Amino acid sequence: MNQPTPPYSATAQDWLEGARPHTWANAFAPVVAGTGAAAAYGSVHWGRALLALIVAWALIIGVNYANDYSDGIRGTDDDRTGPQRLTGGGLAKPAHVKYAAFGSFALAGLAGVTLSLTSGAWWFILVGAVCIAGAWFYTGGKNPYGYRGLGEVAVFVFFGLVAVLGTEFTQAGTLTWTGVALAVGIGAMSSAVNLANNIRDIPSDSQAGKLTLAVRLGDSRARLLFTLLLLLPCLLTLGIAIGAWPALVGLVYFPLALKSVRTVNRGARGPELIPVLGMTGRAMLAWSVVVTAALFIAAGLGI
Repeated sequence: MNQPTPPYSATAQDWLEGARPHTWANAFAPVVAGTGAAAAYGSVHWGRALLALIVAWALIIGVNYANDYSDGIRGTDDDRTGPQRLTGGGLAKPAHVKYAAFGSFALAGLAGVTLSLTSGAWWFILVGAVCIAGAWFYTGGKNPYGYRGLGEVAVFVFFGLVAVLGTEFTQAGTLTWTGVALAVGIGAMSSAVNLANNIRDIPSDSQAGKLTLAVRLGDSRARLLFTLLLLLPCLLTLGIAIGAWPALVGLVYFPLALKSVRTVNRGARGPELIPVLGMTGRAMLAWSVVVTAALFIAAGLGI
């Protein structure tokens, strides 16, 4: 007997929620940081910075829709504590969610090709193709690596190292130790956002057979790793300040990070962990913006 077709009542607000705006800091922060590294080197190109921003933003929206689609058709989202999903919640036709993901990836690819060609780094097109493949196969395909505990590693690489250093290279034509420090810091905090989400979903993911890093580590060790990831930028800020002392102002991110750490380590569970995603994202964005502003000032003063 055929199953009745769901009403698919997704509104514009549902589609916006499906794009998960609370994760967009993961796209904005690395581009800001990479531009700051380029400024420290003495070479900023605002047009290429904008293209890099479009790439990162479209890519993370594509990732979010792809995860919504892939988790939804697998039934992973049938029992979740976070916001209702488009596919798993029966709000939108699965194929339409997949098209939204592919459309976002196409926009990221177009902006990426333009960025690669205008910066003279044609081989960045290959890097972009790997990023798009990584975004889809996080939860897509027959053997998604996000189900094998590699999600945080991928976030660290793609939204940390690749995004920050790629932004720096396409503007400055080189990589610097300042850029590496910023890339590691952004990657750590971006991974922490993903980890907090997976700590929240440990019960449902375990039941669904989704072996995220949080599931593999267990609750207590996952929370410890979250703490270490958020504290790492403190040390990196001190390292960056050796070459440009105004960067010390980057420590203003710490109160936001500390609030997230306290919430996670007091044993918050389920819906109580949802605000941590936004707080951690804001801490990451604050760090990138403040340190970048400090690097611009230092460059202007010749420090």
